[in-house]
Amino acid sequence: MTPIPSLAIIGGSGLYSIPGLEDMQSRQVDTPFGEPSSPLITGRLAGQPVVFLARHGIGHTIPPSQVNYRANIYALKALGVRFVLAVSACGSLREDYAPGNIVIPDQLFDFTRQRPRSFFDQAGFVAHVSVAEPFCNAFGRQVQAAGQAAGGTVHAGGSYITIEGPRFSTRAESDSYRAWGHSIIGMTTSPEAFLAREAELCYAVMAHVTDYDVWHKEPVSVEMVTRTMHHNLSLAQESIRQLATALDAGQQCACGSALQGAIATQHDKISAGQRQQLGLLLDKYLDS
Repeated sequence: MTPIPSLAIIGGSGLYSIPGLEDMQSRQVDTPFGEPSSPLITGRLAGQPVVFLARHGIGHTIPPSQVNYRANIYALKALGVRFVLAVSACGSLREDYAPGNIVIPDQLFDFTRQRPRSFFDQAGFVAHVSVAEPFCNAFGRQVQAAGQAAGGTVHAGGSYITIEGPRFSTRAESDSYRAWGHSIIGMTTSPEAFLAREAELCYAVMAHVTDYDVWHKEPVSVEMVTRTMHHNLSLAQESIRQLATALDAGQQCACGSALQGAIATQHDKISAGQRQQLGLLLDKYLDS
């Protein structure tokens, strides 16, 4: 019997080549929200069952606005995952968050416009989930410790602003984001973090700073981002290995009950179709 993975990693397919990753298998998971970005790769790392998902598809074929974030998070929930580590590239909006550093943000600003943001956005069912603290801070501390154990320069805290993409920012935009007080900028954490909260998963971001965005000196380019991420790949892999080795699967936090008190719709008004679609997320709260 395949063990249930506690830890999932969302990121590039290069993360799969972590030394020590064993028993790798590819699984296709169907969801009511369509297909995930890629097959889910399960395996064992440091004796811990883990699962990997390539956010942008195998070969990086899916732009940020077209990622099926709902299917990705739902598929991980369906596998029984509790912890989701998102590994992503980001630009720095602060002088002290330098390229090559790791940032574990604790706040999030959604500046996207085109993406489905919730599992609960259809008429007939209403739930209002709190995201005042959008990341699981307890899990974030575990991720921070893993990055430090891997030898990385890790910054704890900061506000991540998610832009729509796929283009990079103008100088005026970048200057504005800095003036608003944000720390790093990227294209994928919203709505991923919000969906993870709705799915009652512990979610944290390990953001690898690839550049200073356009406010600093030179314009951002794909070559610049790719070069730094390639340089940091071994650091990301070792951080994940350290996390799997030391993961406290019994950590105490409120993520696992995020929907408690959030459902506004009377239970007898929820249709059979919605119960079927959302049952994975809601069954423990609905009347039998």
